Amino acid sequence: MLRPAYFCFMDTDVLVVGQGISGTFLSWNLYQRQVDFIVVDNGHPAAPSRVAAGIINPITGRRMATTWMAEELLAFAKTAYEEIGHYLGIQAITPRRILDFFPNAQMRDTFLVHLQHKDPFFHAFPEQNRFNHLFRYDFGCGEIAPAYTVHLELLLPAWRMELQRQNRLVSEQVIDGDIRLTTGGVSFGDIRARRVIFCDGSTSQSNPWFGLLPFSRNKGEALVLDIPDLEADYIYKKGFLLAPLAARNAFWLGASYEWNFADTGPSEKFRTAATSFLSDWLRLPFRILDHKAGLRPATLERRPFAGLHPVHQQLGILNGMGTKGCSLAPYFARQLTDHLLWQAPILPEADISRFRKILERG
Repeated sequence: MLRPAYFCFMDTDVLVVGQGISGTFLSWNLYQRQVDFIVVDNGHPAAPSRVAAGIINPITGRRMATTWMAEELLAFAKTAYEEIGHYLGIQAITPRRILDFFPNAQMRDTFLVHLQHKDPFFHAFPEQNRFNHLFRYDFGCGEIAPAYTVHLELLLPAWRMELQRQNRLVSEQVIDGDIRLTTGGVSFGDIRARRVIFCDGSTSQSNPWFGLLPFSRNKGEALVLDIPDLEADYIYKKGFLLAPLAARNAFWLGASYEWNFADTGPSEKFRTAATSFLSDWLRLPFRILDHKAGLRPATLERRPFAGLHPVHQQLGILNGMGTKGCSLAPYFARQLTDHLLWQAPILPEADISRFRKILERG
């Protein structure tokens, strides 16, 4: 069992590598449990959590399937973001409704089938012409709710500042060879820790201990836009998602999904395609403020990785959240924290013990 901060035996109990959404919630849970920890993160602007819009959408894919554990994850995430937001004095999450503009008759019919089956996240939108002055749409629209916007652009910097205030942040990049196994723990430079938990996104694919896990990285790009006359009450969807950000008149448009890419930076191809799409869909003038790109730490089976290495118990991972990081990370950060402290079980679909044979070869 890990010891509370005031019983710390080594320099720290837990070294958390990465301060994206997974590292943020893992360190937040450790803080709540009075476990001593240090976070190592270089604040790279292209980290996936700093590129994402922070949308929690209970529906996914062209078949409009309900996402895995949607009801439980949404309820848990809402409470978790409200708690950390209250502590930091920020609004970390905002309830939203997704206005789904159907791109064709087939997608409209699929939505209507869900309505007929009374699927809980699908809702009719009676005012079909309400947004004619804002958007071009020929097949109507429906509503998906509840959904949320997580204000990552507020949350991640605010928690980083709190870590700095508590002297718990090392602003460095961890590369292969920086983490060394020791008797009863690990070391990183001058820091010794009982355990290290890797929450470092797509870079875990090259990790010497966890690199054999079935990651499936993909590249995502998005535009940040200024749209002064667009209502910020909804997330708008028509293939792309157009989501309001915390700043006034700021919206996020994205995202792309590329599994084969020559580089990880923003591409002119995406910028041109996204701008053309928005010009055809949106009737309002807009201005591009930023163009972002990042690599998502997705997995082949679309389930996260959480748990301790089967051979080296001082090594752990919380990763593989893919596009659902904002809903998955709070839940599995809590599960992993409880596992570290009290050996509480991790949900089998996420527990890396399911890859025991693979990891034992690493």
